[in-house]
Amino acid sequence: MAPWPSRPWTAARRRTMTAGAAALASALLLAGCGSSDGGGAGGPEGVRLVSQGKLTTCTNVPYEPFQFKQGQKVVGFDVDIVDLAAKRLGVPQEIIDIDFAAIKSGAALNSNRCDLAAAGMTITPDREKNLAFSVPYFDATQALMAKKGSGVTALADVKAKGLTLGAQASTTGLEYARQQGFDPIEFADSPKELLGLQTGQADVIIQDYAVVTTWLKKPEVAAKFELVANLNTGEQYGIGMKKGNTALKKVVDEVIKQARADGTYDKIYQKWIATVPSPSPTGT
Repeated sequence: MAPWPSRPWTAARRRTMTAGAAALASALLLAGCGSSDGGGAGGPEGVRLVSQGKLTTCTNVPYEPFQFKQGQKVVGFDVDIVDLAAKRLGVPQEIIDIDFAAIKSGAALNSNRCDLAAAGMTITPDREKNLAFSVPYFDATQALMAKKGSGVTALADVKAKGLTLGAQASTTGLEYARQQGFDPIEFADSPKELLGLQTGQADVIIQDYAVVTTWLKKPEVAAKFELVANLNTGEQYGIGMKKGNTALKKVVDEVIKQARADGTYDKIYQKWIATVPSPSPTGT
């Protein structure tokens, strides 16, 4: 076999070799950043964040008192809970406002749009198929709201009186109403649902108790409307994360448990919710 002919070590060849080495190094670096947690940038405590130096939260605004805008800033119960995790990680929280359907389906998390989802989201078996949840951080119930003097005290009255029921799309309130044999008018978000009640598109609406009681703190709402039934559905909210993101789940679970133990949770609850939901009035 003839020997391989020698090639002169030209500047062009050096550039080609240098570019190839750089490309290989870049590929190795990107591979090193990969994680079964689905994160893109390394963070403390083994947590990989989708964007370096911040904890990105997907939510659906407004959903007062859990997340809503005060001026240009998003605030609320959920924001304060997630801030505890951000503080633990030593990074700020960044909030992204997206459609709730993309949150509950896990699409926003699985596409690495955000690290976690905090949107007053009830833990359900269907949702657990698509995302992982933290330990529960809020006990929730549903409530009915109607015009004063409606005579409604339970869901059965809505049907008996031939009234129109409204619900927020993609929520457990909507699912619960359907399970009770209703076909509610769907509203895209909670403000549109309230507006639907105020404008007569719906005679009665079903919504989370804490949201209804927050609406009724506003004099212009309380003057004409009232909470007519509390439906004890036994729901609990959880912070959503991408399945397999065990490092972040560990941090979130720990800060929730610590907040409950040291009184921080009670302070956040009193700040945004004020009172523990009353068991009455009741309805079915």
